Amino acid sequence: MTENPVHKRIQQEIDDNPVILYMKGTPVFPQCGFSAACVQVLNHLGIKFRGVDVLQDPSLRDGIKTFSDWPTIPQLYVKGEFVGGCDILREMFDTGELQTLFQGHGIKGNEE
Repeated sequence: MTENPVHKRIQQEIDDNPVILYMKGTPVFPQCGFSAACVQVLNHLGIKFRGVDVLQDPSLRDGIKTFSDWPTIPQLYVKGEFVGGCDILREMFDTGELQTLFQGHGIKGNEE
């Protein structure tokens, strides 16, 4: 079996960025409400992150779903770990789990 080049690219991006959000649009101009909500949470916490616009590359848009075995976008990764999509991110934020996750990985936001 040959290695999927899109999965290889995704793995490299995840390895290179402590916090990365695969999303529709960009952090400055999200193209869907779910992506906008994720950006809002991360910005509220003051977390620096890389946003990757899956709308720019159809192979990436499909590839991220098979890479994570998660059917929807956006998708958040922290220190190489798949965290989840918008609903999970919002729930974790509401319970304080998200802040704890970032602190546990040594990622500081504006609440530190």
